[in-house]
Amino acid sequence: MSNRRMLLGVGITLSLFATACDPDGLTDANNNPNDPVDAPSATLFTNSARLAAARWLDGVNGTRYGFLPQHMAQVQYPDDDQYLAARLGASATANLFNNSYNAELKDLDILIDRGKAASEPGLWAPAMVLSSWEFGVVTDVFGDVPFTEAFADAATLRPAYDPQQDVYDSIFVRLDEASDALASASNELGDGDPIYGGDPASWRRFANSLRLRHAMRLANNAGELSSGRVAAEVTAAAGDAGGLILTNAQNAELEWPGNGIYDHPWATNFKSRDDNRVSYRFIEIMRTLNDPRVTVLAMPAETPLAEIDSQTINYCPSSPTTCYVGLMNALTHDEASPLLPNTSRVGEIFYPGVTAYGVFGGTGGAYPSRFFTAAETEFLLAEAAQRGIGTVPGTAQSHYENGIRRHMEMLGIPSTTIDAYIAQPAVAYAGGTAGLIQIATQKWIALFTDPIQAWAEVRRTCQPAIVEPGPEARFEVLPRRLQYSTTEAAVNADERREAVVRQWGTAGGDVMTNRIYWDTDTFTAANPTYVAGCSDASQ
Repeated sequence: MSNRRMLLGVGITLSLFATACDPDGLTDANNNPNDPVDAPSATLFTNSARLAAARWLDGVNGTRYGFLPQHMAQVQYPDDDQYLAARLGASATANLFNNSYNAELKDLDILIDRGKAASEPGLWAPAMVLSSWEFGVVTDVFGDVPFTEAFADAATLRPAYDPQQDVYDSIFVRLDEASDALASASNELGDGDPIYGGDPASWRRFANSLRLRHAMRLANNAGELSSGRVAAEVTAAAGDAGGLILTNAQNAELEWPGNGIYDHPWATNFKSRDDNRVSYRFIEIMRTLNDPRVTVLAMPAETPLAEIDSQTINYCPSSPTTCYVGLMNALTHDEASPLLPNTSRVGEIFYPGVTAYGVFGGTGGAYPSRFFTAAETEFLLAEAAQRGIGTVPGTAQSHYENGIRRHMEMLGIPSTTIDAYIAQPAVAYAGGTAGLIQIATQKWIALFTDPIQAWAEVRRTCQPAIVEPGPEARFEVLPRRLQYSTTEAAVNADERREAVVRQWGTAGGDVMTNRIYWDTDTFTAANPTYVAGCSDASQ
């Protein structure tokens, strides 16, 4: 066990008092009696990284949002898969909004202020990068969110919501500032940093890669693209002297102790629950591309049956009796539940060993949560190169192939198998619009354990085109966002209402089917990968 993994468990235990999640919501984060003003910086950072990973990576509560990009489907209780309000409405998701601010974002803000006051860029710059990562996730999930006034002072009890465009502006500025400071920073965090051990060069690569992600997130907004801002940010990120995350050794990832107390969220979930299966859409893509990753990311069904029309899909690459079986999203309980033994769980690498329903895997508790990977960087560069956005090194084809290689290598796929996969006609880079669809599809696969980012990319690119609401979903459209916290509606109603009206023109616009700022042109010519009807049954 690495020192960083050991300290993760120790640091969390020491700092739980400092980050107690306040159920009264965001506004109380500005006047919190549990503020960790005296907690050690390394301890605060450890706990912030752990909370951020557990909250947003791998799916909330283990797998809860893996169904949004349709990597997973629900086999016993399909309420989430059907987008029901009791599971995906504002009251059910309130803590995502509230606790991001009350816990790790508040603590990271303290570390930024503390580090700047002490002239310690090795402290404040990593905190700023991690904070920017999470603010990016929060705004991509909800839309306009509090930023400028989020932690202004104790008197700011009702923080205003910044327009998402402005939040992105601030993220670009902060990442640029952090990258520059990290160029000459000393390691101030050491093993208190469970992601990079405090290494400034690694955090600088993360900052630049994150800047590239956010630049390309805006690439299908017609105004942002035509203004030149996307190209400028892509060029700045790709050309920064600190470099980008380009190898798996450079990935931004948190190593879980795997000690039965602090485990990977999926492993924790799978100890007692057997609710999820690999999605029909995911297996359909795996089968179409003859993809060897299916053997790692999914288990064969215990008792595979012949395909059930519109409910299951079989992929049996090596034997007619060893089949990976995908389950259609958003079936009824009566349709899905009998298929429990006939459909595929996710791969054994994510399982902790002994569960309430059998023994699977064994090392899943220590599986890392990944904030950013080399595969994502390569796919971002591939899209930018193919579309001629900014100045990036290399060709679209080389980055596309590198993205596939980095993800497969991360999963332990042999190089000869990778070569054969890339050489297949359906996978070999086609260039043009077809190439952009290939890039988007491969990126969706590579984000398998990061469903929030995969969902964002489906919304942005409209790919894979087969991702659309299941038959019993309450919307005919893929959800475009989550609703604001019910706590905000109660205690910060005026600011919340102003943000809703500003974005959607009506106080009733806080709904899951309304599009956020960068998503407004997804179904227009601004999006080169748009196909009629893709990812959205209403189009």
